[in-house]
Amino acid sequence: METQSNCPECGSEHVYQDGELWICPECAHEWNPGTAALDPGADAARTVGIRDANGNPLADGDTVTVVKDLKVKGSSSVLKGGTKVKNIRLVDGADGHDIACKIDGFGAMNLKSEFVKKA
Repeated sequence: METQSNCPECGSEHVYQDGELWICPECAHEWNPGTAALDPGADAARTVGIRDANGNPLADGDTVTVVKDLKVKGSSSVLKGGTKVKNIRLVDGADGHDIACKIDGFGAMNLKSEFVKKA
């Protein structure tokens, strides 16, 4: 049995092997160490761990749903929970807003990933 020390996704040391796959119980990441060595660009294509309110990983182009009513800064309007946002872009937001998008009726804005879920 091969010895694996840490999860490549979250760094957890609590991983276990199931057949050919290794599984992390903390982030539910599954990987095969044999194929990961063959394709080093696979992890580079992923985002740096931006996840939605349910813990699902997000990627550029995903469609998300707003999970609660959000006040729009600089406006008196409210972005209602349940609003679908298509074709998101993940950005490195220093202020915590890590999703850039365009929303019908509101225009371009940034959202925090903790207030959306993957659709």
